[in-house]
Amino acid sequence: MDLKEYIRTIPDFPKPGIQFRDITPLLADPAAFSAAIQEMAAPFMDRGIAYVAAVEARGFIFGSAIAHALKAGFIPLRKKGKLPHQTIAVAYGLEYGQDAIEVHLDAVKRGDKVLLVDDLLATGGTIAAACELMEKVGAEISGLSFLIELSDLPGREKIKPYPFHVVITY
Repeated sequence: MDLKEYIRTIPDFPKPGIQFRDITPLLADPAAFSAAIQEMAAPFMDRGIAYVAAVEARGFIFGSAIAHALKAGFIPLRKKGKLPHQTIAVAYGLEYGQDAIEVHLDAVKRGDKVLLVDDLLATGGTIAAACELMEKVGAEISGLSFLIELSDLPGREKIKPYPFHVVITY
């Protein structure tokens, strides 16, 4: 199945010059969504992944389904102030400012194997912060999986130390 057929390109959104890759048609099609989950999970089967971690919001869609496919737990990485228990946060740069993500301090035991998942690899700032955050709580990053990579952006540079898998490249 060619999953690119299920990605809609919206020109000039959210601003002129941006080609937005809309995943909602893929999510709406049961066969395409299932194929995407299987393709994102496949390289990490039988690797002893204990947890899949993902950053809200679109990462949750793929991360929880991949956790199910891998028979692993799911760890939500949230924006600061959204988790109810003791947390640790990592700040990262955005185009115009900063943001932060956090995780519960007891999300993993030291050395647990974690797969990080997101829908899109663009500049790499969010996923690099997610890796740093999970390592701070003792996780062993076993890999990263993305549905889409925007290859003209420098995301790969920020994730060089980790094995990663991409399903669709633009």
